[in-house]
Amino acid sequence: MAEPHRARRAFAPVVLLGLVAGTLTAVAGTRPGVDVVGDPGSGVTASVGLGGPEAAYDLPLVTSLALVALAAWGVVLVTRGRVRRVVVAVGLLGSVGALVAALAAWGSLPDELRTALEQVGAGDTDVTRTGWYATAVVGSLLLVLASGAALRLVPHWPEMGSRYDAPTGQAAGARPAAPTRPVEELSGLDLWRAIDEGHDPTDDDTSGPDRGAG
Repeated sequence: MAEPHRARRAFAPVVLLGLVAGTLTAVAGTRPGVDVVGDPGSGVTASVGLGGPEAAYDLPLVTSLALVALAAWGVVLVTRGRVRRVVVAVGLLGSVGALVAALAAWGSLPDELRTALEQVGAGDTDVTRTGWYATAVVGSLLLVLASGAALRLVPHWPEMGSRYDAPTGQAAGARPAAPTRPVEELSGLDLWRAIDEGHDPTDDDTSGPDRGAG
């Protein structure tokens, strides 16, 4: 009993970690991952796409995969059973992909920037990785950890009740069958169940045929 209890208590922290890490990773991927050290000149920075909010050398693949993981976290909140585990697995794959893409950019992004600088005559300019790049790596790593924990704990997590499912087997808006016994014969549990299902136990129509026989 201890393991399921701990798993249920971990539901909110793990989901919150996944959502925060996914958001940070997705945002970081839209920012420049590398920058030049010092000021190589306005003409150079304009030529290589640096210095503005629309700067190049960002991490679009990291952003895309982080958004996949974020979408999976949203679906986890409204699904149950096997479907839920499949969704968590998809989110884990997206998280691992984002981490791999971020780590792969460690060398590729600086090389791309150095090549662009050489083409505009500033090949001796130093290149550095930005804080946004570090955020993308750390965020994707936390996303992997949260998704891995979710895959292990999800069988014990609370699920949305079936009362929120779309109606099946009966017309939408149809109410469950009312109690068929006289209200005097209903126990306290039966009364509460009838009220919970939207019935009035004292109504003549819900007290069964015996009520009107007299």
